[in-house]
Amino acid sequence: MAMNILIQSVMLWLGAYKNRAPNRTTLKERKEPMKKNYTLLTLFTGLALSGVVVAETPASVTALLQPFVEKHELAGAVALVADKDKVLCVEAVGFADIARKKVMKTDSMFWIASQSKAMTATSVMMLVDEGKISLDDPVEKYLPEFRDQRVVVEKDADHTLLRKPTHPITVREVLSHMSGLPFQSAIETPTLDGLPLAAAVRSYAMTPLQTEPNTRYAYSNAGINTAARILEVVSGVPYEDFMQQCLFTPLGMTDTTFWPTQEQVQRIAKSYRPDDAKSNLVEIPIGQLIYPLTDRIHRFPMPAGGLFSTAQDTARFCRMLLNGGTLNGRRYLSDAAFKELTRRQTPQSVKDSYGFGLAVGGDWFGHGGAFATNMEIRPAKGLVLIWMVQHAGFPGQGGNAQNVFRHWALEHFIR
Repeated sequence: MAMNILIQSVMLWLGAYKNRAPNRTTLKERKEPMKKNYTLLTLFTGLALSGVVVAETPASVTALLQPFVEKHELAGAVALVADKDKVLCVEAVGFADIARKKVMKTDSMFWIASQSKAMTATSVMMLVDEGKISLDDPVEKYLPEFRDQRVVVEKDADHTLLRKPTHPITVREVLSHMSGLPFQSAIETPTLDGLPLAAAVRSYAMTPLQTEPNTRYAYSNAGINTAARILEVVSGVPYEDFMQQCLFTPLGMTDTTFWPTQEQVQRIAKSYRPDDAKSNLVEIPIGQLIYPLTDRIHRFPMPAGGLFSTAQDTARFCRMLLNGGTLNGRRYLSDAAFKELTRRQTPQSVKDSYGFGLAVGGDWFGHGGAFATNMEIRPAKGLVLIWMVQHAGFPGQGGNAQNVFRHWALEHFIR
């Protein structure tokens, strides 16, 4: 609307200029100002047509996201913005369950998948702070089953040639995806949560490294799970209990869990993928996990990607990182540990910029999940952005919805 008013104002001004009484200037002199101002009008009109925002940023992001829902490109989302002190806004749009017309709510829960990695790495760094773990120690110091591990040199359908790696994998390398461990082991099938942590990690020790340590980035659930196993061996506390006692409970993350309760299950947003025509959405289960999700007998905590959470809970964790490792007067990480967690750990020789359980950009760090959830911490701007959806792909332009939210948040809260 502001753009229309601006264009109308320019048109009225130009009309008044055109119809004014002639003066003593020449015809050419009179045409030059007119030419310049018609050019100005063309510029304003072009900005409007190209989508450049000239009017004030809307106070709510819901109106910007609703068209994606109406076009069946996005089932629903929860979008949250926070600063160091508080949540600045949290909005829900669309549906948590399309078939039932169940609207998305701000306390809806989501499988945050690989966002779990950052929380696991943070807990490991707490033990680094205590002097119980050293980042450059070999993993085999804490987990003897990794002794004499081998690396693949050659492999084809008929043979595999192995040799001793140049050095044993280190804690730093398993936290930064530089260890050479595979994404998962051969026995982690058909789901990723069907093995006790100790058994899963033992299977990694029995699996040859895919590359020499610290030479190639290879995204590895196995690496993060191995770091979590070190945590529970060193602390003497089961991994999931350590996470609850030292991170989730102190931060007030009451809806973050590997095993949602029956009440929480009712709040979990359904998951969707594009249909075959890529014009609509089809509901799907979370194929990487065992159902029912409440099952504590057959389901085990998966440090690299097993957590469920809400936007508000995830924001508490991210606000702690935005504050450099503290929240509400409690310190979770030393300055040194926080810097190690959030700085680039991957060598400049690889293109991927990764810290410990966190992707690291030029002015941000954060992580996404397999079903398109995302968290961004932007220290220079003093903001946390949380994006919660449950999508294994999007029809149409649905994948752009997160960028719409991001741009809105940075425009609205950075002045």
